[in-house]
Amino acid sequence: MPALTRKKLLAPFALTASILILDQITKAAVVAGIQPGRIGWRALGDFFWLVHQKNTGAAFSMGDGLPEFLRIAILIVVPLALMAGLCVYYFKTDELTYPQRWALCGIVGGGVGNIIDRILRPDGVIDFLSVKFYGLFGLERWPTFNVADSAVVVCGILLVVAGFFVAPGVAKAAVEKAVVDTAPAKDATVKKAAKPRA
Repeated sequence: MPALTRKKLLAPFALTASILILDQITKAAVVAGIQPGRIGWRALGDFFWLVHQKNTGAAFSMGDGLPEFLRIAILIVVPLALMAGLCVYYFKTDELTYPQRWALCGIVGGGVGNIIDRILRPDGVIDFLSVKFYGLFGLERWPTFNVADSAVVVCGILLVVAGFFVAPGVAKAAVEKAVVDTAPAKDATVKKAAKPRA
């Protein structure tokens, strides 16, 4: 894609910051207002619960029973390296469309949000959104999640979708630009070939 100005390149990180702030504010509100393991609010019958749960593992509580040093390595060090890698890729590549850059920054915001919890809350990441899943995939309720989890999933989907539906147009524009850029060179070659010998 065309080179971005510094301002436009950094703009998507406003989404990263917004997700981080919203994630930490909502978690703090849950900690202050709802006792651990309790349901603080229900909506639409039994469909939605606002709860207070602590998850010392990853998604779906995977890694919950790992030894402490392994938990730190797998749930803190590796995700931190991944987030750093995504940021390096963001600034180094010119293959991302602008919508994909926003989606990538949303993923970074969500990922860092949960990493902050794993570092500052040794008793676990705060999860508080619970929705009924009606027995699908053997789940009566979907595993409890938070704003950071939602950002990673939604922005991950948008990243893929933008790649399918936006990238072809960008590729077409790049091809057209390449054709235009090479046209003068071709004209010069033709003129040189047509020039009579002395």
